[in-house]
Amino acid sequence: MPDLNRNINVFPDKKTTGIAAGKAVETCIAKLQKTQDTVRIIFAAAPSQDSMLDYLTKSTLIDWNRIVAFNMDEYIGLKPNAPELFSSYLENALFSKVPIKHKNTIQVDNGVLTEIERYAQLLTDEPIDIVCLGIGENGHIAFNDPPVADFNDPKIIKVVELDKTCRLQQVNDGCFDSLKEVPAKAITLTIPTLLRGKNLFCVVIGIKKSNAVKNTLLGPISTSCPASILTTHTNCNFFIDEDAYKETTRLENV
Repeated sequence: MPDLNRNINVFPDKKTTGIAAGKAVETCIAKLQKTQDTVRIIFAAAPSQDSMLDYLTKSTLIDWNRIVAFNMDEYIGLKPNAPELFSSYLENALFSKVPIKHKNTIQVDNGVLTEIERYAQLLTDEPIDIVCLGIGENGHIAFNDPPVADFNDPKIIKVVELDKTCRLQQVNDGCFDSLKEVPAKAITLTIPTLLRGKNLFCVVIGIKKSNAVKNTLLGPISTSCPASILTTHTNCNFFIDEDAYKETTRLENV
């Protein structure tokens, strides 16, 4: 069993978890801004990120004029500017509230192949300093679901088919009213792309994530739970609420 004291932070509820994660991200950004002109950050877009992003929008330590932002995945098949788009979520939750230097969002309307090429170039122009991410109910990171996850993926960004558990999560999260409304395909950053980030901050909220958290922290490193690979990253800090940590707690106490 791994040493779970390392980089694992557990809090009573969603809000306190998000605030703690926000403070950690804020501290990291402020430190980086002392030594470099810009800080490049990849953001996840999901309800689990709400409290963290809200904290960041109110920060007095971050110079947003020196932040270059990216999103990590996007649906294929939704109308432009649809509220369900992850770019729309980040616009509402973060980008519209801070004077950000530059926001790079995945624009499927450009044409999928054209957009993959464009976005891969943007991502690899310079190193990624920070990745703010979560873990899905099926253990995915970004949209790297178990059937398509590849720890040695040669691609920077790719098209994927979303598995049923992933699509049901979008309904459970209140992002869609029914399964049939959730797109079947998406564009996602690959796992190696995410792991190349220098500092990872992973926020996981809710009882439905408890098995995924257990498999991430206590299970084998396997694409059956893609998030398990996060435990190999030396600078991945986990921020987990008690509900999401319940199965891990149960096994720790056995």
